[in-house]
Amino acid sequence: MAVNYQNIITMEPGKRGGKPCIRGMRITVYDVLSYLASGMTYEEILSDFPYLTQNDILACLSYAADRERQMLMMQA
Repeated sequence: MAVNYQNIITMEPGKRGGKPCIRGMRITVYDVLSYLASGMTYEEILSDFPYLTQNDILACLSYAADRERQMLMMQA
């Protein structure tokens, strides 16, 4: 079951250029996805960024999946 990211992923015009961030912090969804894509494990990310939680990482993945689904629906 996907994590409900709506309460975790935030977008503020003045923060990181309005990019989707985690809980109002300055770390973006893109940052977390890039770390995962580079081969970092959840444990490594959580160790490097102790203010993040596993739910934050899952919210990033859920957000990305939802964005992909929305793009596919727009193309149909």
